[in-house]
Amino acid sequence: MEKIKMKTPLVEMDGDEMTRILWQMIKEELLLPFVDLKTEYYDLGLPERERTKDQVTLDSANATKKYGVAVKCATITPNKQRVEEYHLSQMWKSPNGTIRAILDGTVFRAPILIDSIRPAVRNWEKPITIARHAYGDIYKATEYRVPTEGKAELVFTDKEGKETFRETVYNFECPGVLQGSYNKDSSIRSFAHSCFQYALSTKQDLWFSTKDTISKQYDQTFKLIFQEIYENEYKAKFEQAGITYFYTLIDDAVARVIRSKGGFIWACKNYDGDVMSDMVSTAFGSLAMMTSVLVSPDGNYEYEAAHGTVTQHYYRYCRGEQTSTNPIATIYAWSGALRKRGELDGLSELMHFADQLEGACLDTLNDGVMTKDLVGLVVPGTKVQAVNSADFIAAIRERLEKRLA
Repeated sequence: MEKIKMKTPLVEMDGDEMTRILWQMIKEELLLPFVDLKTEYYDLGLPERERTKDQVTLDSANATKKYGVAVKCATITPNKQRVEEYHLSQMWKSPNGTIRAILDGTVFRAPILIDSIRPAVRNWEKPITIARHAYGDIYKATEYRVPTEGKAELVFTDKEGKETFRETVYNFECPGVLQGSYNKDSSIRSFAHSCFQYALSTKQDLWFSTKDTISKQYDQTFKLIFQEIYENEYKAKFEQAGITYFYTLIDDAVARVIRSKGGFIWACKNYDGDVMSDMVSTAFGSLAMMTSVLVSPDGNYEYEAAHGTVTQHYYRYCRGEQTSTNPIATIYAWSGALRKRGELDGLSELMHFADQLEGACLDTLNDGVMTKDLVGLVVPGTKVQAVNSADFIAAIRERLEKRLA
C-alpha cells in the first residue's frame, strides 16, 4: 500500500533507556511502513541534554509552539545517583517540567481499559481522568541546601524596586533545606479553563482539590480562581450539559475517589497530579496503560507516555537479555500525535491510521497476547500468552496490517 503523506511535521522528542529502545522499534515496525513520517527531531536523551546544557529541551518546547503537535519519549530526571552514572555537570531539571512551563498547559491522563483486566479498586467501573496543572510548584522551585545556622526569609520587591513583603520562613538552628515555589494567576486561569472545557467536551463531572485549609494563600488562590471562573463562565453550561463541578480538600478527594465508580475528571495541582495519576493508572492496571497529553491554552499538544524510562529493563537489555516491556502508552502517544496532526491538517487518512493503530493494540491484548506486566492482572481463567517486547510489537503489526487491508 502507498504510504500516507503528511503535510506538516510534528515535533519528535526522543528519550532515555528502555523507552528509547522501544521508540525506535515502534517507528520501524508500526509507523514507517505505513506513514511517510515527517518530524522535526530533538534528542532529549540525558547525554544530549548534558552536551547542549539543556538547550535542546528549550528548543523542542519552542518547536512545539511553532508546529502545534509534539510526541515525546520518556526521559530521565536526574538525581544525585544519575549525576554520577552519566557524569553530568549538574542535576538537570525535569524536561517535562521545562516543557510544561514553556507551553503553560494542562496534562490530561486517562487509563486504557481492556475487558480482561479489572481495576484493583473493585467498585471502579469507568475511567478516571487526571487533569494535572502543568506549571510551577516544586517542579520550577528554587531550592537551597542550608549549610549552617541562619535565618531564611521570604522577600518580595515590586517592579519599582520597593520591598513590599518580608517574612521569616525559619530560623535554622542546624543545617536543613529550603524551597521556594511559585505560580501565576494567568496559568491557574488557563488550567481552570482547560479543565472546564475538557469536562464539557467529554460530558464528565469535574472534581478539583487542593489543601486550602493549610495553604491559606497558595492553594486558596487556586480554589478561588476556579470558583470565580466556574460561576461567571461555566455554571450554566455545566447545568445544561447535566454535569457537575465541585471542590473538596485533597485528602477528602482521595477518599471519595476510592469509593466512587469512576467516570469523572479529577483536577489536581502539579505535584498532586503527578502522584495521583500514577496511583490511578496502577489501580486500573499498569502505568504502561495510561495516555497523557499536554494541552496548552493557545492550542498546542504534546503527547507522551505517563510512565518513566523503565530503568531495570534497560539494564537487562544492556546485558543482552530479552525484556517484556509494555509499549502501549508509547504507541498511544504516537497515535494521539498523528491523529491530532491529521485533524489540524485535514488529513482523514492519517486520523484513520491512528484509530487503526490503537485498535490493533486492543485487538492484540484482547486476543490474550501481552507483556508480562499485564499477565498477572487478567481475570482468572483468561487465556494469555506472555511475550517479549519485540514479539508483542510484531503481533500488533500483524493485526494492524489486517485492519488496514
